[in-house]
Amino acid sequence: MIISLALTNTVLISTPSPLPPPHPIVLGISGASGLLYAVRTIKFLLRAEYAIELVASKATYQVWQAEQNIRMPAQMSKQEQFWREQAQEWGGQLTCHAAANVGARIASGSFRTLGMVVIPCSMSTVAKIANGLSSDLLERTADVHLKERRPLVIVPRETPFSLIHLRNLTTLAEAGTHVVPAIPAWYHHPQTIEDLVDFVVARALDQLGIDCMSLQRWQGAEP
Repeated sequence: MIISLALTNTVLISTPSPLPPPHPIVLGISGASGLLYAVRTIKFLLRAEYAIELVASKATYQVWQAEQNIRMPAQMSKQEQFWREQAQEWGGQLTCHAAANVGARIASGSFRTLGMVVIPCSMSTVAKIANGLSSDLLERTADVHLKERRPLVIVPRETPFSLIHLRNLTTLAEAGTHVVPAIPAWYHHPQTIEDLVDFVVARALDQLGIDCMSLQRWQGAEP
């Protein structure tokens, strides 16, 4: 709020603080390698005061154990604290849902969202979403975003892609999904792993019209 005092009269000029977005962002985390992509996404969205509805697939637990030797808690009451600790961010609003709870609010098209990002996205999750399967909450919520014509962004993390992978990705792209492979750029002169990861995260959030990160964007080459 900005208060301006005139010499003769007291004038109160109220400048409202930026309000948080009216609807949350759904964040799906599947069992692909590269959970740092999810952690950094959480960090920057919470820092910008976005509300996050998070659902992690069953395989995510195994990936945390394999990549970081960390046990992700199964209780939703403890998962919020877990993700906040990983992201080192305490602002914003974070709600965690169990993958088995297909009756959660994000499973319904009547629950309004700004969109959904699945990061990282395994090829198993790609295949299930592309074929309309809803065996857990993550897949069901992605299906809801497709049917409601809301933004759905997936960040596939696999190499090389098989023909089956490519066909499934093509199906999703044809259905309106934004496919943002976990491929970093180099023109911003990355110095750390986080620099590489953050470029991908920023480009994924670009697809939702969210610009909450410091990203050195391409300005054109000198002739």
